[in-house]
Amino acid sequence: QVQLVESGGGLVQAGGSLRLSCAASGRTFANYNMAWFRRAPGKERESVASLSWNGDSTHYADSVRGRFTISRDAIKKTLFLQMNSLKPEDTAVYYCTAKTRPTVPGYDSWGQGTQVTVSS
Repeated sequence: QVQLVESGGGLVQAGGSLRLSCAASGRTFANYNMAWFRRAPGKERESVASLSWNGDSTHYADSVRGRFTISRDAIKKTLFLQMNSLKPEDTAVYYCTAKTRPTVPGYDSWGQGTQVTVSS
């Protein structure tokens, strides 16, 4: 597994932007598929955006497509989520995750999360 630490959350007005970062430990960061999930109050955790290990493939939830961008810096071992045109419904705890075990379904390493609050 890998240790993941998110940062960059905060309070922002609707229409504003935030950039989340996820710093990863370990020597094989570049080999991992990674993603951002979020959990809003009273709702289940949902996938927001994902990025393949080689950067060739990205996927976005319909609710954020065109507003959010996932990216990574392999040298700095950091995953990013650029969030623009934020809406109150984007309010949630955002989690960074990585798939470090190819034979195990799903993502197996999770950060502690960072709170994003969008005021109307």
